[in-house]
Amino acid sequence: MLTRRLALAIGLMCGLLGTQWPEFSQQYRQRLGGALDELTRIVAAFDAEAASRSLTRAEAVARLEDNADPLARERGAAIEGDIARQARLARRLAALRDAGPLARLIVMAGDFDSATAGQTLRNFEPAVPVTAESLTVGALALVWGWGATHLCAWPIRRRWRARRAARKAETA
Repeated sequence: MLTRRLALAIGLMCGLLGTQWPEFSQQYRQRLGGALDELTRIVAAFDAEAASRSLTRAEAVARLEDNADPLARERGAAIEGDIARQARLARRLAALRDAGPLARLIVMAGDFDSATAGQTLRNFEPAVPVTAESLTVGALALVWGWGATHLCAWPIRRRWRARRAARKAETA
């Protein structure tokens, strides 16, 4: 009887925690979009600077990286990193937007930007699960938690039953 109550309590706790995954995913997408917007602004400003000097992006980056000044070389490496990150974030955000509600959670778990995910986690605010996606994930997490508790308790219950049967056999 205790195992059933414990399994239900753990199942409910897992269900409650599971309902927060879609909310975290939604907040992550918002942060990802904000990071992409800012990187797009930075790269566009760099492209405009390069164009004002009649240079392509690649030529401007090469000029910075070949410069004798360490500050200019570091700026070249930094903008090259920004350009690469902008492309990665754009792909990730497109994949999240193209995925369906539940598939979005799998896409996010499989390929996420660790810096954005870390910031999202630090600022995460739980939400009330009102979407079908949250309720589905919550129900799946509840069943998983309930089942995992029963699976972990199975050897203990088996031992208790064996002891109880041995005691009955001794008294009989």
